[in-house]
Amino acid sequence: MSEAVVERANALATESFIASAGPGGQNVNKVATAVQLRLDVYALRLTPPVFARLKQLAGSRMTGKGELVLTARTFRTQEANRADARERMAELLREAHKLPEKRAKSRLNRVGKTQRLKGKKIRGAVKAGRGKVSFD
Repeated sequence: MSEAVVERANALATESFIASAGPGGQNVNKVATAVQLRLDVYALRLTPPVFARLKQLAGSRMTGKGELVLTARTFRTQEANRADARERMAELLREAHKLPEKRAKSRLNRVGKTQRLKGKKIRGAVKAGRGKVSFD
């Protein structure tokens, strides 16, 4: 299911090339090598739980209008930055489709419970012994 969503996202994503800082020497002043990838998440028609996980994973990369904006400027070429941005988008969508693992409830035996309660009693007694000292 998530691979179909990734394919649809690749079709819906729009790219724009912007001037980049970083590696490339004087070439970065002449060529727009950084890629800004924009994806309208509402057009993907994700289920509400998947959308909520994607929104949480994306954080500030998700706009108020529901656009996912990724900027890739790690590499010196447009092609490498384009591939990097698309791979990061696909990974984000795959992570959003994964169900979080349910936390297993910890099991405590009788001995462990009594030891814990005994420790709490000792700690309470230490705290009760604190306070103002009266010389009566």
